Amino acid sequence: MSRISVFSAPFLLGFDSFEERIDRLARSADGYPPYNIERSQTEDGGERFLISIAVAGFAAADLEVVAEDNQLSVRGRQKDEPDREYLHRGIAARQFQRTFLLADGMDVKDATLGHGMLVIHVERPRAARIARRIDIRSS
Repeated sequence: MSRISVFSAPFLLGFDSFEERIDRLARSADGYPPYNIERSQTEDGGERFLISIAVAGFAAADLEVVAEDNQLSVRGRQKDEPDREYLHRGIAARQFQRTFLLADGMDVKDATLGHGMLVIHVERPRAARIARRIDIRSS
């Protein structure tokens, strides 16, 4: 049985990969680590997004931020230290991967780590509206 989706409408051309990404994000929806996304305006009328991810216990070397193909991936890998003896362990050394889908034109500026928060700065510059006339040829 084939699946019907809003992206299969005949007037939405070229959105096949977009639908696949949304499906992949929905399957990987885990609550860890928690995050916030803030939006503000830039001076030139564009938008700025701050993605804050709670990564207490992770060092910068344990984290990886990759922007590729309109997708932002954040991975955290902590190493268990076998020579440490815990009387109580309430903070687990847990791996994670958090993925964000980015619209066309989004630019990941940088990432900073401080006070247990990884903050990723993403900007979308104001896009110029471009209209052009398409000449019609006779065959």
